[in-house]
Amino acid sequence: MAKLYFRYGAMNSGKSTALLQAAYNYEERGQRVLLAKPAIDSKGEASILSRLGVARPVDFTIDASDDVYALFERERAKLRARTGDDVSCLLIDEVQFLSEGQVDDLLRIAIQEGVPVLAYGIRTDFQTVAFPGSRRLLEIAHSLEELKTICRCGRKAVFNARKIDGRFVFDGDQVAIDTTGAAVGEVTYESLCGACYLEESGGVLNSGYKPKVEFSYGSGPDPDFS
Repeated sequence: MAKLYFRYGAMNSGKSTALLQAAYNYEERGQRVLLAKPAIDSKGEASILSRLGVARPVDFTIDASDDVYALFERERAKLRARTGDDVSCLLIDEVQFLSEGQVDDLLRIAIQEGVPVLAYGIRTDFQTVAFPGSRRLLEIAHSLEELKTICRCGRKAVFNARKIDGRFVFDGDQVAIDTTGAAVGEVTYESLCGACYLEESGGVLNSGYKPKVEFSYGSGPDPDFS
């Protein structure tokens, strides 16, 4: 049975490079692939860009209201008509921007159509909150693989901190594509470990929500947690 794979990591962990390498590996063996990404990802327009300077056009982009299963079947039919071959793998970049229903479509493609789906993206936004698409992938993907990168301090980076004009910000819309000359200023991101993120945010996680934790042990002795 074909599987749905979620390969995730903090920003600058080489996700797009890994996707393009996977596509190359399939094609090197004479197999056909389809590449896609959410239309909201404006970097590279209709192409996937890696930090190494490698770029490749996608076969289709996905709008917020699109039926991903139907889009896949349409592009699959085009591929068959053009080459006489069937698709061997569907690769999705920036998958965190898909809706939960669209991620469900990816699972259906893998199981019902027998086509492996390799989905690449990040887990959480700049406030450490999971994107809906990523949350759904963590729930239903057959395979989870973390792609690692390092923080400025040398530890493993796990969070994605947003900067506007070089200054860290910790509130705002969940989605802001990194751009130069944006209306709100230059939007960039830096991958940080937990310690460096908390240092920059002043200890704030999840837009300032700090649940109060209380323990009640009754009148008996304190419990033994050992």
